[in-house]
Amino acid sequence: MGTYAKEHKWSGFIFGIGLAGFIDEIVFHQFLQWHHFYDQMTKKIGLLSDGILNSMCGFFIIFGLFLLADARRKYQTDWVFWIGRTLMGMGSFQFYDGIINHKVLRMHQIRYVDNVLTYDIIWLVVAVCMIVIGFFMSRKREMMK
Repeated sequence: MGTYAKEHKWSGFIFGIGLAGFIDEIVFHQFLQWHHFYDQMTKKIGLLSDGILNSMCGFFIIFGLFLLADARRKYQTDWVFWIGRTLMGMGSFQFYDGIINHKVLRMHQIRYVDNVLTYDIIWLVVAVCMIVIGFFMSRKREMMK
């Protein structure tokens, strides 16, 4: 693993954080309307917090793509490796959201229902699966270099 892996590693990971947040925002906040990023105040504050989250996710996506473009100017891109790192970033965002935002800070729940534990478990299992799959996708490629 040399400079190639380091530069591509961060671009995929950062892009994945932004992509996961963006998908979360669109699916769970807008389409399903299960929650807002910050649900502990008025609906207006909830919508404002969604806008801030959406802006930050856009920043992460663009920054990750800039890092990718810079790395591609210097090195050939191994897309399986990069997608693996993207999955790790997505899973890390989801895991952080599920533990820190949902449980520690109580900014919002996945869904406001009586049995939220089912949703929490599914949320975290999917996050761990993305991290593990991404790890093996990128690990296999690093070992081949």
